[in-house]
Amino acid sequence: MPLTKLRILTYRMTGAERRFSLRTLVALSSLPLFGVVAAFGLAPDTTTTDITPETITEAIALPTLAGAANSGTFERETVIQSGDTIASALGRLKIDELEIQRLLATDAVRQLATNIRAGKHIQATTTPDGQLLSIRFERRDGPTLTVLHQGDSYIAQDSSDQVETRVVMRSGHIVSSLYGATDSAGIPDKIADKMAETFSTNIDFREDLRRGDTFSVIYTVNYRNGEPISTGNLLAAEFVNAGKAYRVVLYRDASGHESYYTPEGLSLKKGFLRSPLEFSRVTSNFSSSRMHPVLGYARAHTGVDFGAPTGTRVKATGDATVEFAGRRGGYGNLVILRHQNGYETYYGHLSAFAPGIRRGRAVSQGDIIAYVGATGVATGPHLHYEVRIAGKPYNPLSVKLPGSPPLAAAQRARFLQQTASWSEKLGLLRGTNLAALD
Repeated sequence: MPLTKLRILTYRMTGAERRFSLRTLVALSSLPLFGVVAAFGLAPDTTTTDITPETITEAIALPTLAGAANSGTFERETVIQSGDTIASALGRLKIDELEIQRLLATDAVRQLATNIRAGKHIQATTTPDGQLLSIRFERRDGPTLTVLHQGDSYIAQDSSDQVETRVVMRSGHIVSSLYGATDSAGIPDKIADKMAETFSTNIDFREDLRRGDTFSVIYTVNYRNGEPISTGNLLAAEFVNAGKAYRVVLYRDASGHESYYTPEGLSLKKGFLRSPLEFSRVTSNFSSSRMHPVLGYARAHTGVDFGAPTGTRVKATGDATVEFAGRRGGYGNLVILRHQNGYETYYGHLSAFAPGIRRGRAVSQGDIIAYVGATGVATGPHLHYEVRIAGKPYNPLSVKLPGSPPLAAAQRARFLQQTASWSEKLGLLRGTNLAALD
């Protein structure tokens, strides 16, 4: 490398040289700014002291709207939120508290207030000065309730909204779970619940479900003015589990009682449900000698333990009368149901009883009677379930349980006439994935 270049690369400025260089850089960088200032300062014709501001006022004639202040109405709308009351929802519509109290004094509104549903709409019509003219309440089912302001009171009447019921058909297949599949198929939870309940006598959805199982459902949806307002009934369904097909159809007898049967007219309702919980797992089986997890010694386990979270709903496994509902020793909170022909069922370790569950109360199969807990001698939340016949305990998972009586011969013709079309539609639905047929 040349000596001159080497010196340039290795040269270091002294402090005085750095200060001189910095001053030079600042001076040079300021020159353009000074030039701009000078340019503005020397620009001709920029004096404004001889200009007098002038204000111009022009009158504009506005059109006269006859009666505008007293004509027309205003519409306000709100949607019922979770945790809302009728009063809180009306408050969002800027309705006066006195008017709210008058509305709640109306019998129809007071009844509605005890059964409001999130997602329903409330519409208020007022005059321009804020006077309330009418209120429209969407009901859970049925026509809209309209409340009209007349004098110092309100008059309630059902609106003439058009309500219609449509038949919907859908199908799907199991990938991982029943509810995952029904959600993917757009099937409402109410219909999925009913399907699981109806097929539970033949299919154990905890153990028997298989990837690739298929299902088809036919159900009703209620519409108001073209908008769905509620899910109706499950009319028919098919579930193919491990290659075996199960079908159910809804039959309404002459008295209006509804029940599910096979297309051949065999009742699907068993005398007893095999499990009092919709979904759970067996954590301890029936045994003549089991090491007790708390007491630490072997003794008989006279029932089956179903593990489930605290608060899980417990269903009556058969039609019965409540024999006992209260606290009893190691059972903790216990319900005993007395069935026909000497059958009894026990439900132990409950966290709470369902409203109205007391001695002498009649319950139907599937009714909610209590909630899972860990009261009494228990290591965690679960349901202890027993089946006793003439006072002797039997294994609930294997004991032979009585069935329901068959369809009477006198009703068979009515049954076939009512359900034949649903059976045909289930055949058409198999292997399809229909969104809806109205």
